[in-house]
Amino acid sequence: MQEVYDFLKKANTYYLATVEGDQPRVRPFGTVDIFDGKLYIQTGKVKDVSKQIKANPKIEICAFDEGKWIRVQAVAVEDDRREARQHMLDAYPQLKDRYSVDDGNTQVLYLKDVTAVISGFASEQKTIKF
Repeated sequence: MQEVYDFLKKANTYYLATVEGDQPRVRPFGTVDIFDGKLYIQTGKVKDVSKQIKANPKIEICAFDEGKWIRVQAVAVEDDRREARQHMLDAYPQLKDRYSVDDGNTQVLYLKDVTAVISGFASEQKTIKF
């Protein structure tokens, strides 16, 4: 899990894919956090991505950094604990101008059933599961 976190954090921007009906949807994200032994992402409940994850929690993340890329398949599970939201906002204080712990909009999701594959143009493929 730490290696996946480190890759996404270093890449700074990753792309999160969901589905809406039969249409794939992809958008840039930047939040990633480890809390309570789980890998987390963050969004707002009013956003389409939140609604798409609620309808189908299977997601995929992709990021590229220094000639390597990672693809992360997972199931996104909402964690509605205040502590989880606070931890994410503490990790990303720049979000505090748009989100707050008790605003009813801040949503944190942990990833479960994760299969991450790190590949590169000149390196062996590596699979990580947690």
